[in-house]
Amino acid sequence: MSELESTIVAIATPAGRGGIGIIRLSGKHALNIAQEVAHRDFQARTPHLCAWYDETGAVIDTGLTLFFPKPASYTGEDVVELQGHGSPVLLHDLLRRCIALGAVPAEAGEFTRRAVMHGCMDLSQAEAVVACIDAATVRAGKQAQKQLAGEFGNKIETLMSALTGIVAHVEACLDFPEEEIPTLFLNQLSEQLQAELIQPMQGLLATSIFGERLFSGATVAIVGAPNVGKSSLLNRLIGKNRAIVNETAGTTRDTLEVDFEVSGIPIRLVDTAGLRESNHAIEQEGIKRAKEAAAVADVVIWVMDATRDETWQYSEHYDIALANKTDLLSAPCECGVERVIPISAQTGEGIEALMQALAASLGDIGAEGEDIWVTCERHRLAIQQAMLHIENALPKLQHEAQLDLAALDLRQAWSSLGEIIGVGDVEYILDRVFSEFCIGK
Repeated sequence: MSELESTIVAIATPAGRGGIGIIRLSGKHALNIAQEVAHRDFQARTPHLCAWYDETGAVIDTGLTLFFPKPASYTGEDVVELQGHGSPVLLHDLLRRCIALGAVPAEAGEFTRRAVMHGCMDLSQAEAVVACIDAATVRAGKQAQKQLAGEFGNKIETLMSALTGIVAHVEACLDFPEEEIPTLFLNQLSEQLQAELIQPMQGLLATSIFGERLFSGATVAIVGAPNVGKSSLLNRLIGKNRAIVNETAGTTRDTLEVDFEVSGIPIRLVDTAGLRESNHAIEQEGIKRAKEAAAVADVVIWVMDATRDETWQYSEHYDIALANKTDLLSAPCECGVERVIPISAQTGEGIEALMQALAASLGDIGAEGEDIWVTCERHRLAIQQAMLHIENALPKLQHEAQLDLAALDLRQAWSSLGEIIGVGDVEYILDRVFSEFCIGK
């Protein structure tokens, strides 16, 4: 039996107990299997309250059965959902019954893969399904919904359409070698490549740092000398007393990690031990871990005490510099460090400025950029590869003898863009993308 001839089945709800549990069937025998399990017929797109039976006629569970005939279904095939109680025991019993009647256990992402193969969505939309599931913030969720609606795929198709037109002109020149090609015409093709492809692609790539972090998250380390207020700052940012605060220097001996959010990016905020010379073995280990945390963090916040000049010496590596405890100063803070932000973790002064600086350091493109972004590495690499091929083609367009090579570069650029939405021979890409899905999706 070929891959698409089989009828697949899986539990479509998360593992564990819940109010509702769903079994999903897809394939040409999905309706027959559901009718066998329920001992009755079903109408399309009509919820039916019924019981589901095992091979002895005993009731496994009761719930709603929904039948979605092809092609207007999630996968483009006949799809049936059995929506029962969220008991793992009942769900697995019902799953075993469907398998006994001929269904095959679905592989990870197989429902969505079939949707792509039947043309119900492109590959970028399929990846957006995972993005919708994994979105940890409202901003990430909104971006995932845009991509699921096909907005990102439409941008890629627009680029590919423009590239197709340019390739057609180059191919026409090659088909009629006896005709003299005006230099002006070749210059126009180069200008068209710049305006309709390179510039829009550069615009997309400019969104990738922030777009990818929306889903991958980022780490922000708070470092500085002992007793400058690093733990107080962490507590202020998260809005609760998570870190121990004490006037005794060296209170924090290990890294403390908490979840946070900045401009829609999920953040792992790390409080670290104070940086200083120490002969205490435990404190030395804490200082070592603090330096390691700073080395791998996406953004390092260097905190200083505005009232103590000796805390300004640890400045070799930071993205944002803060002068804390400004509430204790009788005059404005003057530290001599560029771009320092005066704050008070005690009163909240300067925290808004810190948040703005942190958002900028994480690549926030601002409210005016609420369009469609590059949110995964695969898309970014494909666009970069397409740009490289186009840039290689540009100088060749200036020489008639190299037009065939320019056409080859442009076709390769088209193929690179096509990989994003699943156009062309992309079987190996499908395997990689859908290996990241969960069973039942």
